Amino acid sequence: MEDAIYEIASMRLFAGLSLDKPIPDHSTILKFRHLLERYGLARKIFSEISNWLIEAGVLIKEGTLMDATIIEAPSSTKNKAGERDPEMHQTKKGNQWHLGLKAHIGVDARTGLTYTFTTTAANERDLNQAKHLLHGDEDFVFADAGYRGAEKREELKGVAVDWHIAGQPGKVRTLKKHPRINKVAINIEYMKASIRAKVEHPFRIIKCQFGFTKACYRGLMKNDCKLAMLFALANIARVDQMLRA
Repeated sequence: MEDAIYEIASMRLFAGLSLDKPIPDHSTILKFRHLLERYGLARKIFSEISNWLIEAGVLIKEGTLMDATIIEAPSSTKNKAGERDPEMHQTKKGNQWHLGLKAHIGVDARTGLTYTFTTTAANERDLNQAKHLLHGDEDFVFADAGYRGAEKREELKGVAVDWHIAGQPGKVRTLKKHPRINKVAINIEYMKASIRAKVEHPFRIIKCQFGFTKACYRGLMKNDCKLAMLFALANIARVDQMLRA
């Protein structure tokens, strides 16, 4: 970051800095990041940007799309503690094991902007975080098969929304064996998938554009701070794409 501020004029302009005055060195930047983490300021920045988008009429809370993604963590034990990060855990996806954390998000169904998220270890069930991804004003929820049974959960029984949860992959494959007979059911699953596709946009931005494919900090708290900033910036990037379109 220190080198980038020296070399890139647009970054200096964004930070309100100039080469006429001393540029913050790496230790100053590190202390600033620790300040954000200590007082939970990254979450407040995320909330401020979300509120600004709501006031601007961009973020409309009509429906929620839910999903989660795994962020890998270093599996090496070559560190001072001589062990892996104790707050990271393993989970199996498909036929492959992953060590790391999981980012759960609630996304606006119309714009694909993120307004709620939680950070957990990778072995946390998606369904357990569903209650934290709702803002309370939505009329409907779309989610993948990992959230099946959400409407029966004790903490979600009082939530008055229409749940549109994708069918189990095995069930969908069975339907496709007889496409003529099950045409309506197959089309419903395609419709659910097409609406739910917007929830992948924030993940694409933070992973492909911002390069956050592997956790670079130890502990969930530091990575939650990182994700808060990334999702806030992803919302701005997404709005910029919408305006350009």
